[in-house]
Amino acid sequence: MNNKISAAITAIGAFVPEYRLTNAELETMVETSDEWIKTRTGVEERRILKGENMGVSKMAIPAVLELCKKRGIDPVEIDCIICCTVTPDMTFPATANIIAYKVGATNAFGFDLSAACSGFLFGVTTGASMIESGRYKKVVVIGTDKMSGIVDYTDRKTCVLFGDGAGAILLEPNEEGYGIQDSLLKSDGIGVEYLKMVAGGSAKPASIETVKAKEHYIYQEGPAVFKFAVKGMADVSYELLQRNHLTGDDIAWLVPHQANKRIIDATASRMGLSMDKVMINIQRYGNTTSATIPLCLWEWEKQLHKGDLIVLAAFGGGFTWGATLVKWAYDTK
Repeated sequence: MNNKISAAITAIGAFVPEYRLTNAELETMVETSDEWIKTRTGVEERRILKGENMGVSKMAIPAVLELCKKRGIDPVEIDCIICCTVTPDMTFPATANIIAYKVGATNAFGFDLSAACSGFLFGVTTGASMIESGRYKKVVVIGTDKMSGIVDYTDRKTCVLFGDGAGAILLEPNEEGYGIQDSLLKSDGIGVEYLKMVAGGSAKPASIETVKAKEHYIYQEGPAVFKFAVKGMADVSYELLQRNHLTGDDIAWLVPHQANKRIIDATASRMGLSMDKVMINIQRYGNTTSATIPLCLWEWEKQLHKGDLIVLAAFGGGFTWGATLVKWAYDTK
């Protein structure tokens, strides 16, 4: 009997807004083409959260409620909510507090975690550590971002990439060896110059000047980020396999961050995986930052089987990157 506690994913919920921003519509907004976008990124459409006062909590709340319904639990049973996002409802209080209040998780404490596109991955490891400690029984990890709120829709280099969405998982203790097996997470501040939001923080507070200079939108040096991402995400995923004495043949699914189809292809190739073992939904949702990986798990849930070994992999601003090995804990009824 294995009495070591591991953190198993036991339920998934997600939410995407109804509005579809297609490549055809983007062609009317900026100088671009459907062919150019698809060839370079793989994106065909992305979901956009419309309406006044619609923050990321509006997407995270239904994702958490779906997760509770699937698992048959009351939100009061949740011990902790970790909300991974770079587009919180407001700078403070934490969006996790708003979500906990709205879903009725009255016994939970919560906090936000900011690691850009690697946020969900970092949140999973943080949540797993809490479960493994034995002190907590139910930890919810949410990846939710409203990228449309920080995208400049006159900048054709970035506006074609991003969309809005939310996904959430429930972590619970497991003594049979299922759940999070290993994580390899990395960060390097060298990336600050290449991918950031310039203003709005304490270093450069909001002012009329910063708004006029469009410094509250995503700033990205695409070629530099692409170069780092291809190498970072592929290398760390391969290293994770090596460290656990595994090959691509042992892996049922790669669950990659959906930033760019070419980065995903490079990661699969480095791991020795055929593309039929790779979850790809970038064509439908674009890059939803923290939400990409849980959205994949949500869409593929019925194809995941108890005992499957899957690898979650991401690369994001910071730079931040990493890979996590998961032994899937359940079959979907």
